[in-house]
Amino acid sequence: MLFCQTLAAQQKSKTFVHIVHADHQIYDESFGKNVERLIGNVALRQDSAYFYSDSAHFNEKTRYFDGYGHVHIIVNDSTDIFSDKCKYSGDIKFAELFDNVILKDDSTVLKTNYMTYDRNKHLATYPRHGSITRNDKNLVSRKGYYRDDIQVAYFRTDVVVTTPKSRMFTDTLEYRIQEEKMYFFGPTTIYYDDNVLVGNYGWYDAKNDIAYLDKRATLSNQGYSITSDTMFYDKKADFAKAMSNVIIEDTVNKAIVEGNYAEMWKKLGKSYVTDSVRALYFADKDTLYLHSDTLFFFMDTVTQKAERMLAYYNVRFYRRDIQGKCDSLNYYIADSCAKMRREPIVWAENSQLRGDSINIVIARKAIDSVLLYPNGFIIQKDTIEGFNQIKGKTMIAYFKDNELDHVYDDGNAETVYWLREEDGSMIGVNVSQSVAMDIKIEKNQIVRIKYFKKTTETLYPKEKMKPGIEVLKGFEWLDELRPVDPNDIFRKPKKVLEDQGNGRRKGRRK
Repeated sequence: MLFCQTLAAQQKSKTFVHIVHADHQIYDESFGKNVERLIGNVALRQDSAYFYSDSAHFNEKTRYFDGYGHVHIIVNDSTDIFSDKCKYSGDIKFAELFDNVILKDDSTVLKTNYMTYDRNKHLATYPRHGSITRNDKNLVSRKGYYRDDIQVAYFRTDVVVTTPKSRMFTDTLEYRIQEEKMYFFGPTTIYYDDNVLVGNYGWYDAKNDIAYLDKRATLSNQGYSITSDTMFYDKKADFAKAMSNVIIEDTVNKAIVEGNYAEMWKKLGKSYVTDSVRALYFADKDTLYLHSDTLFFFMDTVTQKAERMLAYYNVRFYRRDIQGKCDSLNYYIADSCAKMRREPIVWAENSQLRGDSINIVIARKAIDSVLLYPNGFIIQKDTIEGFNQIKGKTMIAYFKDNELDHVYDDGNAETVYWLREEDGSMIGVNVSQSVAMDIKIEKNQIVRIKYFKKTTETLYPKEKMKPGIEVLKGFEWLDELRPVDPNDIFRKPKKVLEDQGNGRRKGRRK
């Protein structure tokens, strides 16, 4: 009974192909058994579909015909197919179309030289080469499939999508025509006028010019590139969002920035990176490694050249010849000036430089000078024991070959330094105060001090040193906070000498 029901259903689904019109009908067995030749303005019908051609060979018994010349199939109210030749099986409602094949559906046009069309599945297929045009968008591929009932096209192999503002190259693509949204499932490249977008999986909204890429994506232009596991890009707003394992390469400034989340607003000239941030700045001799909670970059909106970098919070950086920490750092590229704020410290060789604020001037890719204000404090570890110290309201430390060369100390200037014989034996500790001082340093040792106004100076021999005379008020040697290698920039050290630190801050508020 089940077999009979299935057979009956199959027979019921098979409908006849009717001759609607032909100028001439010729029965000639030379064309085949049960085949008649239809000539002139041929029109056939099966169900709601109409088939037109200049001529046809028609077998009514098998529901099969070949159509020749100006073939036109009206599939439904919205879908038309044109070709030079067709073969149609009414039993399975399946057509083969040859030469100059065109399928028109609403505002969609499919063109190829060979296509099959399955009426049951509403599926058009071209196996060799074809194109689909929708308004101002054109899609070309070696293989393609089109469902006219749901208006979805599938493209395989050498897929090229052209729009007025972009070109896309991919291997596999699904195009949802009504949404004007394209989903790609393989290596994909989108070219814009000024940017290139590369990914492996995602979608492109052709109507709004928005792309989403997954499984590693890169956005690049002549000056920089952004790579991440996942990326969102809005071309109209010139906005990009990168997520997970983000790497930004700045070829102009020779820098790489890493993190786990980034956003870029090109029209506004700003971008930022956050979550496990690390920036690498390459110089001729060494590389600077910098970490902070968040890094902001500000660019010229016309030239797109970087103008300023802002890092905060928990800023730490490392280079072999200089290290530092602060809560926020502003770097102005044109001036080559870095401004450190909130408990900043800079270490250079065996020197520690502190102040409420620190400004660093870079020249020829090396430290030129460091401004400490107010409450500047420089500490240098003595070659054997103790610490040389310079303290004042405002200090400018000048460097030569990345080593401290001399210091100008203005406002309540104080020094403590250890005097030694040439053989290194201890002479005593020199303590001095003045309105201002100019201090010359050689080989990390104070060798000469020039005083300005109201000067007091006392030398304490080693045997007559008073307890505490060897340190100035507010002294803190914070070597435990110092980054020791490129990976140590991520460490968040505990505050050492907390009691002294609290006393120092209270003194400042006072």
